[in-house]
Amino acid sequence: MRNRFVATRLLAGIIGLAALTGAGHALAQTSVVLAIGQQPETLDPYNTNTTLTQAVTKSFYEGLFQFDKDLNVKPVLAESYTVSDDGLVYTFKLRAGVKFHDGTEFNAEAVKVNIDRVLNPANALARYNQFNRVERVEVVDPLTVRFVLKEPFAPFINSLAHSSAGMISPKALQEYGKDIAFHPVGTGPFKFVEWRQTDHVKGTRFDGYWRQGYPKVDNITWKPVLENSTRAAMLQTGEADFAFPIPYEQINSLKSNANLDILTSPSIVTRYLAMNTQQKPFDDVRVREAVNYAINREALGKVAFNGFAFPAQGFVPQGVGYAHKMEPWPYDPAKARALLAEAGYPNGFETVLWGGYNNSTTVKVLQFLQQQLGQVGIKVSVLALEPGQRTEWVEGWQDPKTSRVRMYYAGWSASTGEADWALRPLLTTEAWPPKLNNAAYYSNSNFDSYIAAALKSTSDDEKRDLYRKAQELLYVDLPWAPLVTEETVYARNKRLSGVYVMPDSNINFTEIAVTK
Repeated sequence: MRNRFVATRLLAGIIGLAALTGAGHALAQTSVVLAIGQQPETLDPYNTNTTLTQAVTKSFYEGLFQFDKDLNVKPVLAESYTVSDDGLVYTFKLRAGVKFHDGTEFNAEAVKVNIDRVLNPANALARYNQFNRVERVEVVDPLTVRFVLKEPFAPFINSLAHSSAGMISPKALQEYGKDIAFHPVGTGPFKFVEWRQTDHVKGTRFDGYWRQGYPKVDNITWKPVLENSTRAAMLQTGEADFAFPIPYEQINSLKSNANLDILTSPSIVTRYLAMNTQQKPFDDVRVREAVNYAINREALGKVAFNGFAFPAQGFVPQGVGYAHKMEPWPYDPAKARALLAEAGYPNGFETVLWGGYNNSTTVKVLQFLQQQLGQVGIKVSVLALEPGQRTEWVEGWQDPKTSRVRMYYAGWSASTGEADWALRPLLTTEAWPPKLNNAAYYSNSNFDSYIAAALKSTSDDEKRDLYRKAQELLYVDLPWAPLVTEETVYARNKRLSGVYVMPDSNINFTEIAVTK
């Protein structure tokens, strides 16, 4: 017996020693670093229109539905739903057993609190217009919630799948108030650790996450890296596992690195130049037409995007539901000069051009547009806006009459997958800042009526016709110069899987994993 006891203790010691010596490997934390080209301006999903900011917030928040990497709608915190025959009442069955990061239960009351918050005009949240067709939210029972709409709203489920519709802990909302922007508390795969605004956002695995076995990594760090070459260098050195967007001019160099995968795919991101139609000289359609003729879009795609962008085929990119394909606007500087002379500017004029971002690709675009417009006599001073400047000077400006916007370069993706969100937030009268993003201050009652009617329609043929009329009207009024549609280019270390850039430039990382 004594020998057996000694042997047993010896065996236990060997197993214990093996466990200790192997613990560093077995218990090693898996961490990933994702480098992105913009700084998040908030961590409140309801108060941003910036796609990459919304990608960051998905670390902490989930909604009733979500889009997969191909923009198909998938259930998340809702398991199922029904719709009344008149299209006004949506009833959702919620997932049981889901907890927020602070330990409180997710339930129908939490859904009501979140939607009531965004619907309260006093909160002045950026996504108000995405939800303002909701009349009220009713709690049926703890796991059943009912939305009653003011009028039929065809893309309603798509709106709930948008990453802005994340569920925030009611307890956290009560505790932090407006500071919830700095203290995200959701049901998502990662719990918030810290946000150093110009450097990083960190999250760590939420052990109480409702999806068993997820997330598959322990820590996630988002690094805003504005300089393209720095972002690429971080991939080369292994400081980052993923980077988006990729500097187009460095793609061949990155491809030579055996540790990296370079991926490209079509996108629904259109880059455009808005002109303030309420201010001289852009209140004259001939001037706006001249600007359109002055820009060589083929050359812009080559110079600023290294060939990974092509001339925009209308105001809504192909791949978005009900997009009406149009011929790219032709390049004709002589026609541009003639139109300027006809409008009373034979010697051109001086103005300002702002870029909505401050990354190096935007700077290239601004410089290219400055050169092109200068050739027809439009002398522009350019400025790439910091996130705070964009929020204050453009998105949050209160009085249209005093707006300092003249020409504004930006980009947009219809993240709900329908033409509604490609047009309504950017070009309807109700979308003038600070409500939404109509930086052109464009207003046309016919256009508004087409968009409103399409929202109510449940007929595909009728919606297609209404959206076509709306898009054709824009080609007459030209509040913008539609520029290019990008291709999506991103890179990731081969040890990383399950991370994709979606067509709208959001990032899907539901299946994020690391090969050790």
